[in-house]
Amino acid sequence: MFSFFKKKERYTDTNLTYSSIAVDMHSHVLPGIDDGAQNPQESIYLIRKMMEAGITKIIATPHIMADYYKNTAESINGALSILKEALVEEQIEIEIEAAAEHYFDETFEDRINNHKLMIIGENYVLFEFSFISPPPNAFPVIQRLIQLGHKPILAHPERYSYLDVDQIRTYRDWGCCLQLNTISLTGYYGKTAQKTAEALIDNQLVDFISSDMHHPKHADAFKYALRLPYVHRLLTDYPLKNILLK
Repeated sequence: MFSFFKKKERYTDTNLTYSSIAVDMHSHVLPGIDDGAQNPQESIYLIRKMMEAGITKIIATPHIMADYYKNTAESINGALSILKEALVEEQIEIEIEAAAEHYFDETFEDRINNHKLMIIGENYVLFEFSFISPPPNAFPVIQRLIQLGHKPILAHPERYSYLDVDQIRTYRDWGCCLQLNTISLTGYYGKTAQKTAEALIDNQLVDFISSDMHHPKHADAFKYALRLPYVHRLLTDYPLKNILLK
């Protein structure tokens, strides 16, 4: 159906699921507050697909971006409440929490210093870079997060075309966890992102995997990824940290 699904080789057992990691810790399933699900019905569709794939806990991470998605704890928790009510109405039982995917813009450091972050678990902070270039103050800000007792997680490093594996390794050496989008391995974001994702796995640099779920095409790719050898490796013989968030 989708061009990025073509010509993949060495498919694994199609009975594989994401049950071994249990927790999807990066998704955009909260209704109506960013570029993910736009209403509770879309949220429910995506969540059903995630559950079918073996996910038993979802940590929703809507964007916080100064110029586009000016979300706050209030807007995020409000959307979470709406979604939880919809799940009850649909008699869907799944554990769901909310944090955020913080954009590394001019407001990020202020959020850190003013304790305005939306935290995953007890102390993880998920953030993303621009897709054009890395922020010049990345390392000092990562250091600041760590000094405050946080554990920073860089979202989908394989998608930043300006970073190679050695540069990505440097962020991890500085104390930053790395979160891979499993659908990158399908070629969804292009060949470069796919090859970088594979190299990160080969070099044992991946700490978390997740769906980064926004819409039904992502749901299809998330399921399809289960057929790929690299995803099989991640789910059967790899030291991922997702389960620590259960």
